[in-house]
Amino acid sequence: MQLTYPFRKFGRGVSIHYTCEIAKSKAQRIIFGNDIYVAPDVWFNVPDGSQDSEPAIILGDGCQIGRRSVISAKNCIHLEADVLLAPSVLLMDHNHEYSDVNLPIHAQGTTSGGRITIGRNSWLGHNAVVFCSKGELVLGQNSVVGANSVVTKSFPPFSVIAGNPARLVKQYEPASGRWIRVRE
Repeated sequence: MQLTYPFRKFGRGVSIHYTCEIAKSKAQRIIFGNDIYVAPDVWFNVPDGSQDSEPAIILGDGCQIGRRSVISAKNCIHLEADVLLAPSVLLMDHNHEYSDVNLPIHAQGTTSGGRITIGRNSWLGHNAVVFCSKGELVLGQNSVVGANSVVTKSFPPFSVIAGNPARLVKQYEPASGRWIRVRE
């Protein structure tokens, strides 16, 4: 694959299923670290409209992307080392523009969006959504996102978050070495 697509970086031991969708014209904005696994039917999308030449999608060493997941990055979505995505996860750092009611939404382009960082050793459950419409959204290292959760704001390291909208439900306590339920 690295011989066909002009990726910014393509590490050793990268396995990308042949059914994945990656636009050759956008490959220069994608970085794959070492020992990456990408399951079938994953879509790496870098939408038109961004003049930036910086990397838009960065997968750190050891990341594993579940089948049917979508990573759509106009600005930057960075998965640090050993991030695990279950099937059907959506990561998106922008939205479709819809402000002009006289134009079809597909003709209005995309919003300026934000940036997303998923900390190392984090796990996003089945059908989770992480969406950043502006600014920066950071999930700290070793965080867990519950299945079907919708994350639209940052959370600290060692967090378990769940729900729509996602909220903090547990946090790791180093003193006891346990995950403690957060009281509402």
